[in-house]
Amino acid sequence: MAKPKPDIVTCSECGQFNCYREDKRYPGICATEDLEPAERSELVKLYAGDNIDATLARAAAEVEGNYYCKLNRVEETVAFAHWIGAKRIGIATCVGLIDETKVLVDILRLAGFETRTALCKVGSIDKTEIGIPEEMKIKNGHEACCNPVLQARLLNRENTQLNIIMGLCVGHDSLFIRHAEALVTTLVVKDRVLSHNPVAAFHTIKTYTSRMLDKKRLQEL
Repeated sequence: MAKPKPDIVTCSECGQFNCYREDKRYPGICATEDLEPAERSELVKLYAGDNIDATLARAAAEVEGNYYCKLNRVEETVAFAHWIGAKRIGIATCVGLIDETKVLVDILRLAGFETRTALCKVGSIDKTEIGIPEEMKIKNGHEACCNPVLQARLLNRENTQLNIIMGLCVGHDSLFIRHAEALVTTLVVKDRVLSHNPVAAFHTIKTYTSRMLDKKRLQEL
């Protein structure tokens, strides 16, 4: 199947990635080469300063530098939380991952953190109350919709310094991030089909998931 032509050339069309090591060359159209010197200087000052953005940038880089390929994502999250000085961590969890969340809570408490958890079904608002027809429920009867805004509000009220997303649905995670006041990092992404490992879809694109290259099917989703 022929690859679709891009509307505009951006980083996904690059084959050099010279911006990483500067050991090749920049392509003809490149965001790095187009970057104005003043903006580059401003970014350096931002990341090298004493503001929250600088703290986060350096913490992320130092966790990577110290533990590259040594820690799993859970351990990296613990290290990052320590690095930024977080004391109270919020967890926005899917009900389908509550068992894993309980293990995460144990780990975080052992690491010295306070934890606050908000389940996606908190508030128990039936899906029909927000305009979802009964036939679109997974099962008939009362079925609460996910409530990421309330999850965010509950964690906001607890003054969490870092929030962890544990498997919120596509879109619900966006709503949670939009309304959360504390920093947000994702530990688990929701993918019911691929056991919460969506990158597997790319690794099997020539076999099991080749349907994802069906233009007509994609446009009808």
